[in-house]
Amino acid sequence: MEPIPPPAQCPACGTFPHPAMPVPVCPRCALPLTGEIAAELRAIGTALAAVDAERGRLLGRRAQLLAAARPVAFPPPPPGWGPRPGPVAGPFAGRVAGPVRETSPPSAQNLLLSLGGVLLAVAVTAFTVVNWGQLGIGGRSAVLGALTLTALAVPALLLRRALSATAEVIACLGLVLLLLDGYAVRQVNARLGEVHALLYTAGCLAFVSAIWAGYGLLLRGRLVLPAPVALVLAQLPLPLWAWAHGSVRGFAGAVLLAAASDAALAVMAPGRRLPRGLRTTGAVTGTVSGLLGLAAALRLSLDAASTGAALQACGLLLAGAAVALTAAHRLPAAAPVHPAPFAGPPPLSAPATRHPAATPLAALAALVTIAGTGGVVRTGVADDWVVPGYLGCAVAVLALAAALRGGSRGATADGVATGASAAHLLAALWAVPALAVTCFGPLSWVGSIWSGAPQSTHDALTPHGLRVAPPSMVVVAGLLALVLTATALRRPAWRVPGPAAVVCGAVTVAALPAAVGATYPVALSLRLALAVALLAAAVAVRVPLLSRTALVTGMATAVTAVAWSLAGRTATFAVLGVLLAAFAGAAAVRGDDVRRTVGAVGTVVCATGLAWAAPAAAGHPSQVAAFPVLAVGATAVLSAAPSGWPRQALESAGWVAAALAVVLAATDAPALALVLAAAGVLAGALALRQDRRRAVYAAGALTAVATWVRLAASGVTTPEAYTLSLTAAGLLIGWLRRRRDPAASSWSAYGPGLAATLLPSLVAAWGDAHWQRPLLLGAGALAVTLLGARHRLRAPLLLGGGVLVLLALHELAPYVVQVVGAAPRWLPLAVAGLLLLALGTTYERRLRDVRRVREVIGRMH
Repeated sequence: MEPIPPPAQCPACGTFPHPAMPVPVCPRCALPLTGEIAAELRAIGTALAAVDAERGRLLGRRAQLLAAARPVAFPPPPPGWGPRPGPVAGPFAGRVAGPVRETSPPSAQNLLLSLGGVLLAVAVTAFTVVNWGQLGIGGRSAVLGALTLTALAVPALLLRRALSATAEVIACLGLVLLLLDGYAVRQVNARLGEVHALLYTAGCLAFVSAIWAGYGLLLRGRLVLPAPVALVLAQLPLPLWAWAHGSVRGFAGAVLLAAASDAALAVMAPGRRLPRGLRTTGAVTGTVSGLLGLAAALRLSLDAASTGAALQACGLLLAGAAVALTAAHRLPAAAPVHPAPFAGPPPLSAPATRHPAATPLAALAALVTIAGTGGVVRTGVADDWVVPGYLGCAVAVLALAAALRGGSRGATADGVATGASAAHLLAALWAVPALAVTCFGPLSWVGSIWSGAPQSTHDALTPHGLRVAPPSMVVVAGLLALVLTATALRRPAWRVPGPAAVVCGAVTVAALPAAVGATYPVALSLRLALAVALLAAAVAVRVPLLSRTALVTGMATAVTAVAWSLAGRTATFAVLGVLLAAFAGAAAVRGDDVRRTVGAVGTVVCATGLAWAAPAAAGHPSQVAAFPVLAVGATAVLSAAPSGWPRQALESAGWVAAALAVVLAATDAPALALVLAAAGVLAGALALRQDRRRAVYAAGALTAVATWVRLAASGVTTPEAYTLSLTAAGLLIGWLRRRRDPAASSWSAYGPGLAATLLPSLVAAWGDAHWQRPLLLGAGALAVTLLGARHRLRAPLLLGGGVLVLLALHELAPYVVQVVGAAPRWLPLAVAGLLLLALGTTYERRLRDVRRVREVIGRMH
């Protein structure tokens, strides 16, 4: 007998079918085990297995080469690092290599030990607090002493068996027992019960901290927690002692002393050997203690009522600042990061980056120094000058930072400068509201035009419910301007200080007259001179950002100067005249397009204001002022191209002036008609230019509206008087268009013009009881229809024919109503039935007639 061949393995899932199966099919995935597809799948699986074997060999060789090239002892990879289990390649593709464990054995062990330690600590605490009174003095001492000694002795035995995690938990339990011992001793000893609770707590914590630090040294540092915990406990005795005596100053000094000790420990040279975690714990506790101490010292500085108290608070704050500044300077620099794991060793000359905490610490030191010294200044000045006093200290600190910058103190100096800049920003925020009101308060005079010039600047703002900025705020703005100017000169690459200095300087000059109580003419003249100087600076300065900042600031200052000048007639003309020359000069000088655009618009605005103010000063009504304003607009529109100024801006400003002229003339119909006609002529003149042809539509619309206004002013109510001129212009435009483009539709060429007269006249004729309008409209509609048929134009034919039919129906309607009313009621029904019957009989022929008419109309234009 021939041997039975072994059953074929499934190439997908690796299952071997039963030999007795009649059909070679996989019982699991129903895949045929014979044939071309199964053979090719099996070959692919074999090839993939070979690829996996080769990949394993290459990975092993790669590890050998790396170990030979860099024989450095690397720490073992963290748990879970490396390739994750995945599907198996080869014939058994799709299967998972094994279950994925969600936790590592060390983490599970630590969790169990921590839970056990917490439960033991809770049990011991409950026993001490709740069941303590059930035992005598001997039992109490024996129980607590035995538990404490056992908890402190067991970790040493556990460490010998390399059970460090368990030893840490039992040691923590021993710490809890030590603290409970202190609580129990106070409960037992009556004399200790009379001691202040905070003082007794401070003493217990100091004793436990010393015991715990010695315990960590006794175990030769093999436990991680004793040293950091002892450091944390050592933070509390001094502050608690000071708090027990009710001294906020002592509490702040104690906390700052603890913070200084922690900072010294945190920034100790990296070469010093310290217990694990002690440096990090010192940094954290030092930060918390330092912030708490600084907050207490700041409270003392703000509440100080005398210079002596302020000096004491300042001493505490300066001590804290010195600690923070020293820590920022002594923090070790961070090494450059090379994230690529096999990119090779870092270059020897790679610069070390500053520590991330250096800049915040230096900034905090600067703010604390400003707060302390400013608190001393606060006790000797009035309330309005408190913020300028703090700002003066900030300026001094910023100057110190500029002197320190360079060399190894660069990071520290940058942090100090950041803190001083934050103080400058706070001072600016304090002064901004009142300075903004003082600078933009003159805008309130827009509603009180020519009501009389005030005597002083204070009177010019106070009657309108505005608060004048005091001199202290102006000093703040001036100091900020000086500091920003010095920064811009020292750091030309920085983009912010220069523009900010321009704004602060302008605010200082604008608010100064109101702060010192200057007269109204002096204040207005100074503000006008400031606007002109800023516009001149925008022309002279070649730095784009500075130039545009000066331009925007000058424009805002000019607006407020014009608004303030509205208090008196002479001031209005003087300010507008000076600004007209200033804006014209800014627009005439070649250079920045934005500046020239603003100059052009400002020139038109000032000229428009003068043209409006002159007739008003002479006592003429507003419609008289419309004509000089329109003349200014026409000059701007027509001179835009030849002048070389920004054309689009000048034309837009001119049209706005023309619109203002229309508004001014709106109260008088004849004047309005004349202004609209002049505007139409202006648009027609503009349309003569090759690139402004579309202005002809505006010219036609303005001319038509001017005609209608004039007719309405004359009492004309006939609609044809309003529409015939529009129809004539529309037909002329349509004829010219058809001459240039014979293929243009008659609807776009003649439709609007014909509809402008035919449709309103049809509506008027529908309710007209006389015979003249229907007769004339009918004759006109007939002529339009015949012309449309003659020239094969669709729009005249349909519009004229439609109007003619509707007009005929309107004229025959009374007779039809009369006939229908006199005839029997069955007669209309009979006529309708006969009509439908006739249409039904000749349905096909009528359809052919309708198609023929549609084709004829479709061939028309």
